[in-house]
Amino acid sequence: MPVQKIDKKKAKILFLFFLITLGFIIFVGTLLYWSQIDRKLPSLQTSESSTALRGDIFSSDGFVLARSQKLFKAMVDTRNIDPDKKELFVKLYSLYSGDDPKSVQKRLKSSKKNVVLSYEIDPKHAAYLQELASKLFRLGVFRTYKDPETGLAFLRGLSIVESGERRLYPYKDTFTPILGYVKKVEKGRMTKVAGVKGIEGYYQDYLAPIQDALLIAPRDISNTTILNRDSRAKQRIDGYSAQLTISLKLQKMVERIADEHAKEIDASEIVVGIMHSQTGEILALATTNRYNPNKIEKKDYPALNPTAIEYVFEPGSVMKTIMFSLLLREGKINPFDLVRTYGGKYMLGRHLIRDTHKSEWLSAEDVIVQSSNVGAVQLAQKLDAVSYYQGLKDFGFTQKSGLDLPYEKVGSIPSLQRFESKIYKATVGYGYGMQANFMQLLKAYNVFNNQGRLINPYLTRYLIGKDAQANEIPKPEPKQVLTPAVAKRIKRVLVKAVQKGTGKAAAVEGLEIGGKTGTAHIAKEGGYANIYNGSFFGFVNDETTGYTIGVLAREPKKPYKYFGSQSAAPVFRKVVETMIEEGFLKPSLTANE
Repeated sequence: MPVQKIDKKKAKILFLFFLITLGFIIFVGTLLYWSQIDRKLPSLQTSESSTALRGDIFSSDGFVLARSQKLFKAMVDTRNIDPDKKELFVKLYSLYSGDDPKSVQKRLKSSKKNVVLSYEIDPKHAAYLQELASKLFRLGVFRTYKDPETGLAFLRGLSIVESGERRLYPYKDTFTPILGYVKKVEKGRMTKVAGVKGIEGYYQDYLAPIQDALLIAPRDISNTTILNRDSRAKQRIDGYSAQLTISLKLQKMVERIADEHAKEIDASEIVVGIMHSQTGEILALATTNRYNPNKIEKKDYPALNPTAIEYVFEPGSVMKTIMFSLLLREGKINPFDLVRTYGGKYMLGRHLIRDTHKSEWLSAEDVIVQSSNVGAVQLAQKLDAVSYYQGLKDFGFTQKSGLDLPYEKVGSIPSLQRFESKIYKATVGYGYGMQANFMQLLKAYNVFNNQGRLINPYLTRYLIGKDAQANEIPKPEPKQVLTPAVAKRIKRVLVKAVQKGTGKAAAVEGLEIGGKTGTAHIAKEGGYANIYNGSFFGFVNDETTGYTIGVLAREPKKPYKYFGSQSAAPVFRKVVETMIEEGFLKPSLTANE
């Protein structure tokens, strides 16, 4: 055999061997490569999440006053919509979502990529739209789109995803401003809410969501979640709910009384508060200055601040009772002591003090009953500076009332040194030269109907957690400001003021009612304008229960209606009559006796 032929045969065998060896090396290398890298196999785990919601606020009779609702957003990539079926998409989406078709059409034209059709879809419409999303695929509304730049093809349909929460107030302006309102807070891709004022703001840390739900677990090839030892889950925990001490029905009725009377006397505002004398529970706290927290407008801004705690004013003659009680506490007077009232005119420094009653002499208690400014000037001088100053502090003035609302303004009283002055003693005695808020006065007057004890008013009875357990809010111990005997004596004087004095308009047959009127000039630009605040603070008792009630009428403009006896006392009476109708009070013949 020729040598040349043998060499060619060997060369072919060697070449074939080389190819086989090279192929084997490539095969082994490929196996090693795929064994080492992440092959991005379909995940065998699934994760589900659900965001927690803010807690509810509801009335003492079980009506939900504020609640949170989940929101969803709808998104679609316009490139995946078949142009021939775009009109069909708009019609069906508008039908299922309730959105205006023209608005939907406009949003689709706004971008040639991914478009958010709505950010505020409620859970009901979100469920409808999720059902629609699958129907749109079956109808061929969506088609695959190939990106000319990347060459990648994709098919995306209608996406419905959670976007956050919103706060709803079913009864609109009822319970405002004490209920408060919320602001939007962005947390990642979620829009949440946080309390700003009122109950919403005061209990923000409790009402806020506590923990979102999260489930991470294996799944099978049919995408069914498998719960086993490898599963991880966190339970959804919503914020605490708050139950108020106020019933919806009574609050609405008191608000209506205030609205009607404010219109009758042309007042800028009327505030009414009802407090259970023994417990401090607020049964109603109403004002004519309200707003709809679902949609706050610029004109509502002045009403956002609760007058009951954020408006301080010179109280006027309602302070005479406080001063009188301090005199009794210190043993400085007897209620039947005679006080010179100088025919209703008295010069205090450079100022002439006048009375509406021109008596020459009054008993000490009749100074309160007839609301004599001249008599109050004389009585106030009997208190020494320390007793006067500390006494007002003991009644809670210049301190927060304890009401569970934020941003309370505490007012002011003269310094201890100024109480050495005859003028300061006198002016504070009839309610000028100091400032207090409505709730401080209501709390102070409650002392007379609670055996001399000072207690804090409160609006929230319970905070209720996920286990439905009602958690009572701790309250400070009562403070004994007056002896029971002194408090009882003051009660008798205030009852006399309603039966025979300036508070006659507050009387209701069959109940023990006592109280004191107040009328005070309002300071404007360094002086006193010819505008007034009228007030009435007092109590009403039947044989088993007692309530302390306050009424403030701000700036009544109807002629001769600015006196507390005409602007505030009639509201007190209407409120008491309403409480009788609703079963809070039961009149009896023995009460008048």
